[in-house]
Amino acid sequence: MNIQEVKPVKEGKVREVYDAGDSMVIVATDRISAFDHILKNQITDKGAILTRMSKFWFDFTKDIVPNHMMSIEVKDMPEFFRQDKYDGNSMKCKKLTMLPIECIVRGYITGSGWASYKENGTVCGISLPGGLKESDKLPEPIYTPSTKADLGDHDENISFEQSVEVLKKIYPEKGEEYALKIKEYTLALYKKCAEYALSKGIIIADTKFEFGLDEEGNVVLGDEMLTPDSSRFWPLEGYEPGKSQPSFDKQFVRDWLKANPNSDYLLPQEVVTKTVDKYKEAFELLTGSKF
Repeated sequence: MNIQEVKPVKEGKVREVYDAGDSMVIVATDRISAFDHILKNQITDKGAILTRMSKFWFDFTKDIVPNHMMSIEVKDMPEFFRQDKYDGNSMKCKKLTMLPIECIVRGYITGSGWASYKENGTVCGISLPGGLKESDKLPEPIYTPSTKADLGDHDENISFEQSVEVLKKIYPEKGEEYALKIKEYTLALYKKCAEYALSKGIIIADTKFEFGLDEEGNVVLGDEMLTPDSSRFWPLEGYEPGKSQPSFDKQFVRDWLKANPNSDYLLPQEVVTKTVDKYKEAFELLTGSKF
């Protein structure tokens, strides 16, 4: 029998989205991106680690908000996906109409937030107490939404009020309600997961979530969740404010690229290996299971 080939309906830097009729299949590839470029190397097992990590968190938080995950077993997917290259790194999901807001939550001050704070005491327009050091824990997590940019463009930070306006343009009756809901869900998800992660030796400095609407208009958590690609994970051991922290994500990759500006986005094998090891370590610490 000839298996009908399925083409992705959307291809991001790292993930591919397929329309499977009554559902979607999201494939986390082993591609890696940094500084808005897709690198020439593949990071072995990265897609499978991220898929299993998302599954762990979706299960862990379904008491807070429903999510789009249906299955990560290829036997539950259309026949096309029952081949080795999709086994382990694919997730069958409910179809959602995605809301055009990236829901970013910051529990610690770092990165662009730290740069902005040094300049004027604010992060994304939110005033913070004086005297904070780099990597300090914030008194309360802050919600700093951004607009979702097309591939190749940069996301743009916006205020909560602007997020209301963006959603009101599309949903005049419900825009404000949706904006409030996704803010509340984002903060509740972060608080529960950050507290859990801390007990496993990992600090979640910041992360982003994405939400969509199901057919009944309910807000549902979509996309990926709390992976090293969408979050900043730091080891609790050795955490010390006043400087930048080592992390469980693409930091090796970013640091190496910065130090080697003529690399043409090709990494040496040792950087690839270190990166895979970091992803695995984060997965095993958080889930308590071997990869």
